[in-house]
Amino acid sequence: MRKSKLLTVVFLLVIVTLACNMPSPSLPSVTSPEPPIEEATQPVGETTPEIGPTAPPGVRGSAFAAYPDIPVLLPAAYQGPTLPLDMGTVGTHSDIVLSEGAQAMLAQNGFVVVPAEWKEFYLLYDEARYQEMPIFVTTDSVYHVYHLIFDKMLRDLEQQFFEPDIRLLTRACLEKAITIYDEMKGTDLEEQARQVVAYFAVADALISPDDPAVTPPEIAGIVAEELALIEAHEGFSASPIFGVSCPAECDPCDTNPPEACLDQPCMCEDYSQYVPRGHYTRTEQLQNYFRAMMWYGRINMRLQKPNETRMALLITYILRNTDVGGTPAADVWARIYDPTVFIVGKSDDLGFYEYGTLWDSVFGANAPPADIADEARITAFIDAARHLPPPQINSMWVYIWEDKEQVTQGFRFMGQRFVLDAYIFDEMTWREVGEMGNERWLPAGLDVMAAFGSEEAYTVLDEMGETAYVNYPEQMTRLREEVAGLGMDSWTQNLYWSWLYSFMPLLEVKGAPYPAFMQTQAWARKDIHTALGSWTELKHDTILYAKQTMAEMGGAQPPEPPRGWVEPNPEVYARLLALTRMTRDGLESRGLLTAGTDVNDTGVNLQRLDDLLVFLQDVSQRELAGETLTTEDYERIKYYGGELEAITLAAADKEGEGFTPYFDEPEPAALVADVATGSGTVLEEAIGRIFEIFVAVPDGKGGLHIAKGGVFSYFEFPWDMSDRLTDEKWREMLDNGTAPAQPEWTGSFIVP
Repeated sequence: MRKSKLLTVVFLLVIVTLACNMPSPSLPSVTSPEPPIEEATQPVGETTPEIGPTAPPGVRGSAFAAYPDIPVLLPAAYQGPTLPLDMGTVGTHSDIVLSEGAQAMLAQNGFVVVPAEWKEFYLLYDEARYQEMPIFVTTDSVYHVYHLIFDKMLRDLEQQFFEPDIRLLTRACLEKAITIYDEMKGTDLEEQARQVVAYFAVADALISPDDPAVTPPEIAGIVAEELALIEAHEGFSASPIFGVSCPAECDPCDTNPPEACLDQPCMCEDYSQYVPRGHYTRTEQLQNYFRAMMWYGRINMRLQKPNETRMALLITYILRNTDVGGTPAADVWARIYDPTVFIVGKSDDLGFYEYGTLWDSVFGANAPPADIADEARITAFIDAARHLPPPQINSMWVYIWEDKEQVTQGFRFMGQRFVLDAYIFDEMTWREVGEMGNERWLPAGLDVMAAFGSEEAYTVLDEMGETAYVNYPEQMTRLREEVAGLGMDSWTQNLYWSWLYSFMPLLEVKGAPYPAFMQTQAWARKDIHTALGSWTELKHDTILYAKQTMAEMGGAQPPEPPRGWVEPNPEVYARLLALTRMTRDGLESRGLLTAGTDVNDTGVNLQRLDDLLVFLQDVSQRELAGETLTTEDYERIKYYGGELEAITLAAADKEGEGFTPYFDEPEPAALVADVATGSGTVLEEAIGRIFEIFVAVPDGKGGLHIAKGGVFSYFEFPWDMSDRLTDEKWREMLDNGTAPAQPEWTGSFIVP
């Protein structure tokens, strides 16, 4: 019987972490190929609980920050109207005009979503306020503002801390590599030392394109070739640096290579990955950082290639024996890696911690780098390293006939991170799902939601024909068991996992404690749609790491505000509140959160969101309990758009000395992220314009009236891998009407 791979490896990673006294995990591997090669889903890697101090009662999480338990109160049953509705008894604001189809859907399900062209949530809510229209506060809008704060936080950390550190670290490592290369000339390690210089020279040119270091002339040529491929970013090609000993007749990207080329030291790299996307298109600094970190995160020095392992050991030696302005290089490396572990997670690739530990046991702690030329000891090192966990998620070229774990195990300077959704994708694509001639090259976002336990997501997948692939049902059953077996220490180990954990209340079947409209199949699909929208924002914000002004709130106040409603899902607000507090505490624990009063400070914005979530959870619990909201409650709901506007503008990038937002006009919420790579294509997940939702809610006077809110519009589609989409390209497609259609299943609740 096959045991839970996920849980088994989590246990192994804890053991490895404790044994090596460093935070570095890994799991078994996965992939998605093309005949006769196997091509990976998006790079990533790891799923283990953080190893840290014991949390006090009532909290969980990593050593960075605890995940607080926020209690939620639900009634035994909600007392409210049944469906279908008699629309003649439902109050309707004069500015709400719906088509016949939308009215019929509203009567049948108690709500309907209508396509619209709002560029941001707060614009929709502000307009509803000006019209004195009852407002429906949606979970979509709250997830969105967390994304805005999270993305702003990450941009600030990258520009203020991570980019300067990686730039200085790269230059110091390059200079040390050149020194070692000079010492190794004429020895058996000359070629590997030369390749290490080229490796760091590429990174240096990517992070400092206006001031690249001078490299030895005999190395400059292959560096220039590598940079040209990165700049062209056209797709798969042989790496010049890692192909220096590869015979001219061997193409490592050939899907059907001659037998003589199968064991050659060649490397095929996916250069389309180096297109800056996500928030990394905003500034030159972020673009440079993206390319350099993508290089450090993707290039794998494989254990099965002894000379590449020697390169990895030379890099390990450099990190352990170099200073960066008086600070050990290893400490500077950790200043980047450790905070990103808290934000996204650990790498599932081996790194200098693991290689350093094995170096000491195989070569001796004070052994000179020349010792790694010894064949017997390099063999002993490789044999020892083979006992460490292989990567759980594959992001490199692997032939279909090769042993995935053997081929992919190796060293990355700062490997991309294991994330649970990418693990699910790898387990649900070829070679795990499908058969030769009918391979499942690309996954679906619904795979994640189904693996998280959503029966409705599985139903939709079945309707789409996805479950008909060979081995799909069996793989999904196993994944569901593995995910269900994860403990809170896993779910709350970092911000990425905790964000995923916040989707669970959306995927649960809504029973008696909830209004009738939330118990419909249409609402179940709307909730999946919400989760997929927020998940797309998560993938967008972390695309590099995962293995892809106080606002005006004025206006005349009438004696009695419109009686709006909060979407009554208190568990969502509780989990987002816990995530918000974990974010703030984790950044504070590392001195990465400014303590000022600048309205653009992440700390100020997190506190603003904290206060809002406390309010929304409280109100939603009282709504479910049948309590009448107060005038103060209705007043705050009315001005919800103003609160969203304040957070949205504060999460924008500043220009110059003032608080001018990054955008001259409201920056669109629309964004896109590629999340998996298949046979020449990628899977794009996107958010489009904000749509309108109309819900029949209590009017506070014993009847019902229609309230208006905003929800995501979600898109998923395959796209040419040589043209991975940026936010800018995607927004142009929306503007000119060339965006693909939304998934068909959304027609169950979206009506023009």
